[in-house]
Amino acid sequence: MKNSEILELSNEDLVERIKQEKANLHKLKFAHAVSAIENPLRIRAARKLVARLSTELSARRNAEAKKKQETAAEAQ
Repeated sequence: MKNSEILELSNEDLVERIKQEKANLHKLKFAHAVSAIENPLRIRAARKLVARLSTELSARRNAEAKKKQETAAEAQ
């Protein structure tokens, strides 16, 4: 998933996608533990995708919190 595609997702879609990708990562790790998967670099790619999705969600939530603080400060 490209970064531009991640930016187009809504917050709810991001949360759902993170859940899906974490489940996928868990399945990959389990499959690799049971018997070596064909391409173990898929685990690394899945881990990085979860991190990118989580980072974007965190950045959005921090931006929202900052906006709320600024509007609260202006109201006083």
